[in-house]
Amino acid sequence: MAPPRPYISFFILFFLTLSLHLAEAASNFGPSDCKPRCSYRCSATSHKKPCMFFCQKCCAKCLCVPPGTYGNKQVCPCYNNWKTQQGGPKCP
Repeated sequence: MAPPRPYISFFILFFLTLSLHLAEAASNFGPSDCKPRCSYRCSATSHKKPCMFFCQKCCAKCLCVPPGTYGNKQVCPCYNNWKTQQGGPKCP
């Protein structure tokens, strides 16, 4: 049995609203947001000082820090695609 049409319209409207909100949140990200987000990003590593250095450098360039303490780099393409001369990831 197919869901009633009002539910389909509601879900479409809900996802459009959510995507607009996420786009607005991403556009309001500024350099002052880097330090707290990098602090959380680097909170699980034993190499905090280099992690913070490179995270803040990447954040200043990309204006984005992936969520969580590891992975999720697909959320920030610039952060994910910035590589070292050897081809390794530049951003933690």
